[in-house]
Amino acid sequence: MTNQLESLKQHSVIVADTGDIESIARYRPQDATTNPSLILKAAQDARYRPVVDEAVAAAATTPADARAGDTIDRLFVGFGRRILELVPGRVSTEVAARLSFDTDATEAKARRLIDLYEAAGVPRERVLIKIASTWEGIRAAERLERDGIHCNLTLLFSFAQAVACADAGVTLISPFVGRIYDWYRKARGVEDIAREDDPGVASVTRIYHYYKRFGYDTQVMGASFRKTTQIIDLAGCDLLTISPDLLAKLEAGSGEVPRRLSVASAEASAVERLDLDEERFRWMHNEDAMATEKLAEGIRTFHADAEKLAQMMAGLAAG
Repeated sequence: MTNQLESLKQHSVIVADTGDIESIARYRPQDATTNPSLILKAAQDARYRPVVDEAVAAAATTPADARAGDTIDRLFVGFGRRILELVPGRVSTEVAARLSFDTDATEAKARRLIDLYEAAGVPRERVLIKIASTWEGIRAAERLERDGIHCNLTLLFSFAQAVACADAGVTLISPFVGRIYDWYRKARGVEDIAREDDPGVASVTRIYHYYKRFGYDTQVMGASFRKTTQIIDLAGCDLLTISPDLLAKLEAGSGEVPRRLSVASAEASAVERLDLDEERFRWMHNEDAMATEKLAEGIRTFHADAEKLAQMMAGLAAG
């Protein structure tokens, strides 16, 4: 009998959500995603000290005022390069969260990361630049996509964000499931939410149906899961990015996973076309208290972990 992970692979592309290279080697996913929090965790692991040391050495001749940022860029790309030795597809590498409200700076940082990858012999087609789904981030991604730099719009919680990303022609979005579930569980004062009422699953389902019904090329990658049922209930989503602990649980689970999302289900849905300009985007997103709070919280968290990482790297560089 097949296990749930193998069955799930028949419906969705499986992506590892981790910076742990050994976990990626074990599960052999198609793609992998990273973020500042995951890289911070990996960089503190003695197994990956050579990746850290390489980044510090490569940035040693960078002018002092730019060295910290260059070291982090090289660290992210160093982990990405090693991940790409293990996966046949793409790796997602994130732009600094502090740039989330600056279109020009986000674009410049993305181009810098791509330059580092290409200098190391990695073609841009194998890299997804992760950018927070702010209005400014979406505009930066729109520019980058025109030059063949593919983007993964992350920290996506609202329908307005999803529609704006698709209209901008981004390659992929990462709508979060678990963080939405967390917010509503706390807001309702409950320990759990019934599987059939999971608001995170409902959010991704709505986005998937919208994209497929109206023929958008942007791919949907469900992200940020808390339990395997959330993953199983999105079987058929274009991609699903899953942490190693949940990959292990799916691998241990037996039985077939039925397809839940499909073009046919999208065509039968009741979603309506939405036209968004900046003003309407900002208002719709603002009206969603969960999305407003979780986007801001996510940007703060990623920035805080990036700062910890920068301090760690600076200490190593100082020797």
